[in-house]
Amino acid sequence: MSAPSSPAVEKPRMTHRQVLEALSGLLLGMFVSMLASTVVSTSLPVIIHDLDGNQTAFTWVVTATLLTTAISTPIWGKLADLTNRKLLYQLAIAIFVLATAAAGFSQNPETLIAFRAVQGIGAGGLAALSQVLMADIISPRERGRYMGLFGAVMAVATIGGPLLGGVITDAWGWRWNFFVALPIAIIALILVQQTLHIPPRPKKKTTIDYLGIVLLSTAVSLLLIWVTLAGDSFEWWSLTTVLMVGGALLGAVLFVIVELRSREPLVPLSLFRNRTFTLSVIASIATGIAMFGASVFLSQYMQLARGATPTEAGFMTIPMIAGLLVASIGVGALITRTGRWKGFLILGAVFLIAGSTLLSTIHYDTDFTLVSIYMFLLGAGVGMTMQNLVLVVQNTTKPTEIGVASSGVTFFRSLGGTIGVSVMGAALASRVTELVAERKDDIVSALMSLGAEAQKWQDQLQSGALPQVSTMPHALRIVFEDIYATGISHSFLIAVPFAVLSLIAIVFLPNKALTTMTTTERLRAGEADLATVSVPAGMDSVTATADDDAPSAGPRRSAGAE
Repeated sequence: MSAPSSPAVEKPRMTHRQVLEALSGLLLGMFVSMLASTVVSTSLPVIIHDLDGNQTAFTWVVTATLLTTAISTPIWGKLADLTNRKLLYQLAIAIFVLATAAAGFSQNPETLIAFRAVQGIGAGGLAALSQVLMADIISPRERGRYMGLFGAVMAVATIGGPLLGGVITDAWGWRWNFFVALPIAIIALILVQQTLHIPPRPKKKTTIDYLGIVLLSTAVSLLLIWVTLAGDSFEWWSLTTVLMVGGALLGAVLFVIVELRSREPLVPLSLFRNRTFTLSVIASIATGIAMFGASVFLSQYMQLARGATPTEAGFMTIPMIAGLLVASIGVGALITRTGRWKGFLILGAVFLIAGSTLLSTIHYDTDFTLVSIYMFLLGAGVGMTMQNLVLVVQNTTKPTEIGVASSGVTFFRSLGGTIGVSVMGAALASRVTELVAERKDDIVSALMSLGAEAQKWQDQLQSGALPQVSTMPHALRIVFEDIYATGISHSFLIAVPFAVLSLIAIVFLPNKALTTMTTTERLRAGEADLATVSVPAGMDSVTATADDDAPSAGPRRSAGAE
């Protein structure tokens, strides 16, 4: 009589159509967050020029978002394990888009950096929660093909965003780039409310590790500020360096101590006992550096080293996005079909190494066909590794820790990207300063050839603001294109050792088969296993002296296991 009750307990799995409907809001939310970021990427050199910002300001406009994204990601992940995930996702969309719109009213680099920092808080929620919500409704084995959809959305936003941003900047001005995502965000919020239905979770008492948040923010911020300012505002070896680096190290040590003692730690250090999680974190750092570093500095390369307009720069970065799109969708489908993932991750890491190494060789006059191939390789490497590293972690993590484990990988990827962009930006600024000093005679000769316009361009160069190379006279433009191309290619060298480290970490990842159960099903299975083990174990303790009756008890235990 027990068999008929089983279907009522086990909820039938969602059909492909139901999954697509449930994902529609998540996909649009991811699209609007990516669009709001990428639509600004090609116009950022113009924005910083108009706001009288320098290379440091340019780097911090990007770094501020990445920093708050990294710090907020584990917070969102922890909240996802404790409270309503759907509501959290909608809140993240609202924070992200409102901060993006507010950034459009900035009158100086400092205001823009502040709003971009708030924008990163929402971005951290979208990055962490989309993965957690997907795990609620799709098993790791099936997730490959749907990961391809996320890859496609990312690719469309990353291709369309720079193009749209370039057109808007050239036609109506860069401020409109910050407003374009608002109507799409409203539609995303409505779609999430209407289509995303996830099983209710048991209510828990929510506690937030505020001290951990403060210590982590302090340690990371001090490190990034030191990397950005050292060698410019103060010497690399100085008292300021000792205080900032020492403060960062002290903050990191105190953070670890607090996490070990906290009841609800921001980043549970017990996760690092899981070999898959630890190695995936190491590999994710290189992916973050490649992804964020490329998106920031390739846009600068196109405009400052090849004299492209924002619209042209959007078109010129298409090969990298094409690589990401093809790899993400194609590999996702192959993982679902075959159940094998490790070979694709290894190939992705090899592509990361090849792309980063080759991009470190580019000059202002490098054949663009070659630059396109280099960008495609880097994009393919990111597409093969980024989402799939989260996938393999979710496959081995306890279902009760899916949120914090998923956000943990995303956190370290963002942190890697944040530090990587800061270091690459500092290296670029330092190298450009050196090259300007080395090419001083060439710059003076170019200025002297300009006649009446010489003073105007000399004043602009001495202001310290990021130059708009595409508007320079030809003689001056050639010199600065060469300077920036050399500086940007030099900064890509920094990504190479991290890409090699990523490959080593992936090689040692345990090659565990992907489960076909969703997170919700794994939770139910765990509860069922507990009940199945507990009841017979209790009965055994009662009937331990009645071994002669065991034959009749055996079938009942077997039936219970079914």
